[in-house]
Amino acid sequence: MELLIALAMKFWQWSILIAVVIITALINLLDKKKKSNLTFHSDNMPELKPVAIKTKGKGFWKGIAMWLLSTRNWEITKDWKYRINGNEYIIPAGFIFDGASIPKFLRTFFSPVGVLLMGGLVHDYAYKYACLNRTGKGELLLVDQKRADEIFRDISIEVNGFYTMNYLAYWSLRLGGFVAWNGHRKRNAKVK
Repeated sequence: MELLIALAMKFWQWSILIAVVIITALINLLDKKKKSNLTFHSDNMPELKPVAIKTKGKGFWKGIAMWLLSTRNWEITKDWKYRINGNEYIIPAGFIFDGASIPKFLRTFFSPVGVLLMGGLVHDYAYKYACLNRTGKGELLLVDQKRADEIFRDISIEVNGFYTMNYLAYWSLRLGGFVAWNGHRKRNAKVK
């Protein structure tokens, strides 16, 4: 027993990972197999290009801080079409987003462009513009912050099937998403 404890302490990262996997497996067994509140479909994955983190010329310490603390952004390189409840929407090429807003210390386990990619992409577009862009007639579906968070949750449930994880991400957005939502409203007001 002492040997197991000594190994767990020495390899603490693996101990945490194993504990998370065991807890997640238990949650998955007990997870409600509830359907999402919408239907989502996309014929393909969005085509992404990483945007460079510009550390050059920032000085050593600022460059290190940017490298360690900044978030990688991604650019959509080709119009991406998807359907929600049978209505087709589009995110145009050139849109830049950062994926699901996952704290740095959790990114070892959850990638911002991993299983939450499609939900995060639609959510980031909705947060930036307070709408979703319908194809065809050029119509917009106006959304508020709560509805954008619900769309993220439901798309993610449809895509990856993890009910509990997606609800944890949803409640994290409900608690802290107002910072990004209000920031976009202020920046968009200055553009006009």
